[in-house]
Amino acid sequence: MANINPTRLNLINLKRRIAVARKGYGILKRKREVLVIEFLKLLKQSKESRYALNALIQQSYKSVTIASTYVGNFELEDIAMHMKEAEPVRIRIKNIMGVRIPEINRAAQKSGMPYSLLPGSLAVDDINDSFIRVTSSIIDVAQREQGLKRLVLEIDKTKRRVNALDYRVIPGMASQSKYIRMRLEEIDRDMFSALKHVKKKLAAAEARIS
Repeated sequence: MANINPTRLNLINLKRRIAVARKGYGILKRKREVLVIEFLKLLKQSKESRYALNALIQQSYKSVTIASTYVGNFELEDIAMHMKEAEPVRIRIKNIMGVRIPEINRAAQKSGMPYSLLPGSLAVDDINDSFIRVTSSIIDVAQREQGLKRLVLEIDKTKRRVNALDYRVIPGMASQSKYIRMRLEEIDRDMFSALKHVKKKLAAAEARIS
């Protein structure tokens, strides 16, 4: 406190800074609450997406087993070698309370595979459809889990800022403000005592002259 100049201007400035800090504290608290609500909602969706993905993967491998009984493993491997590459994904950014959440999308992929009409062609086509659904589900899970990671980081950062304002910044400025008020009151008392002393001396001097 010794390095603070106890002036009325500093006191006014401190009061303004405290008001701004308290306003910022309220905004950050509301932001943290919104982020936590969004996190819990996204967490629930992520769990559901992960469960759906596991179910789709199991179903897809069942389709592989069924198809292999119709056309054989060699034919399946040959078809797989001639498959086109997966469609590229597109990433857009969604803003939630200043947090950049990725939105991942991919072009719709047509069903069907490059093979002749074999007795087991429908079973083979089921594999393609199944893994298209798996790919879409993986993208959905990846999008939600990336969003969760970014929300966790932002919640933690916001929490640190709220705690810093609540436990360090605002109390520190309030303590400085209290110190300046006390020093100004002491200065006022000293000035009042000095003025009384001067008045007594002036009155005594006037009495001697008269």
